[in-house]
Amino acid sequence: MGAAVTLTGVTKTYADRPVVDDLSFEIPAGGMFGLLGPNGAGKSTTIRMITTLTRPTAGAISVAGYDVVRDRGQVRREIGVVLQQTSVDGDLTVWENLEFHGRLHHIPNPDRQYRINHWLEYVELGDRRDSLVKTLSGGMKRRLQIARALLHQPQVLFLDEPTVGLDPQTRRRLWEMLRDLNRQGMTLLLTTHYMDEVEYLCDRIGIIDGGKLIELGTLADLRRRHGEGLVIRQEGDRWEYKFFPTLAEATAYLDGQGDRTGMMVRPSNLEDIFVELTGRQLD
Repeated sequence: MGAAVTLTGVTKTYADRPVVDDLSFEIPAGGMFGLLGPNGAGKSTTIRMITTLTRPTAGAISVAGYDVVRDRGQVRREIGVVLQQTSVDGDLTVWENLEFHGRLHHIPNPDRQYRINHWLEYVELGDRRDSLVKTLSGGMKRRLQIARALLHQPQVLFLDEPTVGLDPQTRRRLWEMLRDLNRQGMTLLLTTHYMDEVEYLCDRIGIIDGGKLIELGTLADLRRRHGEGLVIRQEGDRWEYKFFPTLAEATAYLDGQGDRTGMMVRPSNLEDIFVELTGRQLD
């Protein structure tokens, strides 16, 4: 199975300042990739380059085998994009939004109507097809954006903060929907501020900071590299973290301390590793 997305030495500069700096990674076909980074790290610029909205200053990007600069039109036919901002027309009905999108992609009838009905049922909006979008809840609007992004049958789906602002129940429903799409063979790349979302959904994780890729791998890879055990000590109003290769070693260290006041041991998680690498919370 080949790569669905490939970045090789990608750089983007603004006013001679690199916003993305020599970025290289691959997303295999059928993978679900989480791209993490603090504000200003370059992840939005990276997504804009991959989705043909911004031209790289240097390097090469291919999506589904097509170059994002030379084959811009073909790349756009192979990708679906779900933005954090609501980008569906509130004054149109649910069906009208999808009909308009289908016509933009030149999907002929009766296939267009079949796809609209199929994806509305998939995202559980079949009974709201005649509702104005402005009457929908935030979760419904996000599901409609997903249906629209899937209407032209893309190979790769990009999601920017897909569950931000949604209640926990709606978030979980969207998670299951995304996992199901991935099980069907679709490649997904998502950015998110929710660490539990990445841990639950993504098989590989890339962390960027200052425009550079500083870590890449599975969650298990990251925990092995940085430590699977963690000892936490409270110092005044601050917490200090000390990583250990295994939880057993972290426990042994704690047991060897004469004064364990304000100390605890637990397995490390993605947020611990992210803060260790970037020095910042993901916000």
